[in-house]
Amino acid sequence: MPTVLRIGRFRFHFYSDEGNDPTHIHVRYAGTECKFWLVPVGLASNHGMLPHDVREIEYLVFENRDFLICKYHEYHKSCN
Repeated sequence: MPTVLRIGRFRFHFYSDEGNDPTHIHVRYAGTECKFWLVPVGLASNHGMLPHDVREIEYLVFENRDFLICKYHEYHKSCN
């Protein structure tokens, strides 16, 4: 579960067994987690995050989308 980015209280990471899924990022904070698709950016799932945290994360995903896409492909290409 490599961490590719930390912004404030949020940790952006991937799971190693999800290389066949569409490009996405998981974000954890205080025992909660959400998942965002990166192309196009959109909420895929939410497990306990409050709506205002999800909105903040969505903004951060948009701001860092190119970096996250690059890291996703770098990581999953090396895992296959």
